[in-house]
Amino acid sequence: MHVRVPASVVAGLLIAAVNASAAETARGSVTVVATFSSRTTLQVSSDLLQFDVTQPQTPATASIDFLAAARTRAGDLVVLSIEPIASNAVASTLSFSGEGEGTRSGMVAADRLSIAGQWIGSGVRHGRLVFTLRADAAGTFNVPIRLVLSAP
Repeated sequence: MHVRVPASVVAGLLIAAVNASAAETARGSVTVVATFSSRTTLQVSSDLLQFDVTQPQTPATASIDFLAAARTRAGDLVVLSIEPIASNAVASTLSFSGEGEGTRSGMVAADRLSIAGQWIGSGVRHGRLVFTLRADAAGTFNVPIRLVLSAP
């Protein structure tokens, strides 16, 4: 037995099914708040500078290679600094020069942070800080050093 159903009846049934499922659809909104804090990573080749002074007042050099990585908001400042060292006598004669993007040159301060580099925004930077010591006497001088990478 073969039953024929008119096309208009089939179309009407399909429209009714679509309207029923549309009526069951719920709508709403969800607010998502995500907070990302800054994150820094710093790798240095050494935390001890060793200077071999052969002649008094003749500059001796030592260097530290670094890899600095920061994740921060766009436009935020990332700072590489040198913490003060314990000995005022050594600090007063210790200077540095930076090699690489954003690095600086200056004197290592005995009483405050010395800025060794600055960058804007996230990214990975690598470079070298070359330290120069002028000592009053010949000898080997070991100077502990601490580099700090910070972002707001």
